[in-house]
Amino acid sequence: MTMMMMSATTSMKPCCRILFGSGTPAVRRRRVAAAAVGYIRRFDASYSRRFPRIVRRMPCHCRASAAAGADGGVSIARRHSTSVEIVGAGESKGFERIYVQGLAAAVKPLVVDPIPVEVPGPPSPEEAVEEERGVPIAAEKELSEMEKEAWRLLREAVVNYCGNPVGTVAANDPSENASPLNYDQVFIRDFVPSALAFLLKGEFEIVRNFLLHTLQLQSWEKTVDCYSPGQGLMPASFKVRLVPLDGGNEAFEEVLDPDFGEAAIGRVAPVDSGLWWIILLRAYGKITGDYALQERVDVQTGIKLILNLCLSDGFDMFPSLLVTDGSCMIDRRMGIHGHPLEIQALFYSALRCSREMITVNDGSKNLVRVINNRLSALSFHIREYYWVDMKKINEIYRYKTEEYSQDAINKFNIYPDQIPSWLVDWIPDRGGYLIGNLQPAHMDFRFFSLGNLWAIVSSLTTPKQAEGILNLIEEKWDSIVANMPLKICYPALEYDEWRIITGSDPKNTPWSYHNGGSWPTLLWQFTLACIKMGRPDLARKAVEVAEKRLSKDKWPEYYDTQTGRFIGKQARLYQTWTIAGFLTSKMLLENPEMASILTCDEDLELLEGCACLLNKSARVKCSRYAAKSQVLI
Repeated sequence: MTMMMMSATTSMKPCCRILFGSGTPAVRRRRVAAAAVGYIRRFDASYSRRFPRIVRRMPCHCRASAAAGADGGVSIARRHSTSVEIVGAGESKGFERIYVQGLAAAVKPLVVDPIPVEVPGPPSPEEAVEEERGVPIAAEKELSEMEKEAWRLLREAVVNYCGNPVGTVAANDPSENASPLNYDQVFIRDFVPSALAFLLKGEFEIVRNFLLHTLQLQSWEKTVDCYSPGQGLMPASFKVRLVPLDGGNEAFEEVLDPDFGEAAIGRVAPVDSGLWWIILLRAYGKITGDYALQERVDVQTGIKLILNLCLSDGFDMFPSLLVTDGSCMIDRRMGIHGHPLEIQALFYSALRCSREMITVNDGSKNLVRVINNRLSALSFHIREYYWVDMKKINEIYRYKTEEYSQDAINKFNIYPDQIPSWLVDWIPDRGGYLIGNLQPAHMDFRFFSLGNLWAIVSSLTTPKQAEGILNLIEEKWDSIVANMPLKICYPALEYDEWRIITGSDPKNTPWSYHNGGSWPTLLWQFTLACIKMGRPDLARKAVEVAEKRLSKDKWPEYYDTQTGRFIGKQARLYQTWTIAGFLTSKMLLENPEMASILTCDEDLELLEGCACLLNKSARVKCSRYAAKSQVLI
């Protein structure tokens, strides 16, 4: 039972406020009941303090509203979430059209009827222990001095909004010479390892607040040169600002100021923010057992708006997601425009997470069908065309070009001369990886760590391919890990290639930052992938490498040089996702059973199905039946 309320006023866009209680799997009913009783008693006295107005650069007010009428039999609590209406699909679309109702109109305040509550009795000794600890995670061990320091720094990075924690700043460097730039903001992608650290610690409030506040920011207007991107875009980051009330200088109110890319370098909208938000929403439910949050109408609508944006039909023929440079963790020009692996792995994971969380009813059946079809096509596409090992490189080396038939082997007209000289000597006999990008007449053979690791976590790869990726990392430890895990990509762009592709970017010089730099935050994703594949020893080895330097070096954002020996020349110190990534890795290794609820297992039914079977045209021939490799093992 989750209680929700919204503030009431008269103008601008509606902005929601949420009051809630959280529970654990063992004592959920007891804690929820107590929270409901406390809510009714405390509401009048605490409403104005707990639920001030959210604004974006200027005050914005809202009224609560009753939910839309026909919502497929959802719970009473979900009906009170937002003013949202789900509209049935048109004839030309495969899933429903979604919009937020009443953006400019005030509506009647929400009235909450008294709810009968069962008064809980005294807890048992076992329940009392779980009540105090939060969630039934393995017993706490004595923390090392480094872990204690990391937790202190992580808590110091927490950002509060109206007295409640809503996220962590990107970096919290106390030195006088450190310019804040945008590192004093809460980034969605940066907060994910912080959120997991708090969740694994049994501290849920900050993650729930973050999910709900960023959801409310989703509906804000965002423009660059009077042009607005599609509805459903999540911000890259947000900042809590103080603005004067009524134009005076005596009274101030806190406001949330989001950045959708219009203030970022390159003015690029963040494609990955919405994908990470969905992934974190699933993780929150899995760890806390608070699935009521996922079932709320506003949360369900937020998921669908993100999917609507990503699944929109366009000119592209590929099932992979087409994006620009700078739209993900690699947020500067690095030649990843098109179909970069990182976005495809996050896209696949977000689709799978969404399929678990979407409330299935008559209005969402078409959306689930579209998700299944896209998952089927995307998994085949990545497994078949992005995978390279010694055998596949030999095939590419002997490719014929200018093949026009549907039975062509070289479907993307890849020229064998594109195989770089470094790859011939670097690729081991044992193992392989997913290339960084694929487009017509272009294969980016660089190894990108995040995309490969998340492909393992989400089961975008086959089990055999996942094992091959870890084998390659082990074989090429000095290239990918060396003195600090892990290289964001390998190898770096150098000489003319660096000048042409990066535009002579002074921050992305060879073996620095996104151009071959080493990023400690990738450690938690490496740990997750290793545990899933039964290789925790490999993750422990990487954690031991990081432990030797991170605290001594003041937790930098990234490391430079080919072996990661130097602190990055422009790296921020006390980088929050470096700290959180280390803590999350340590906790996952101590409680490996927790890793299983953050990953996705192989879905054989999904892989055996094929969207092309829905097409009765005899002219269409699915490429998977002509593929030589076995993609289901």
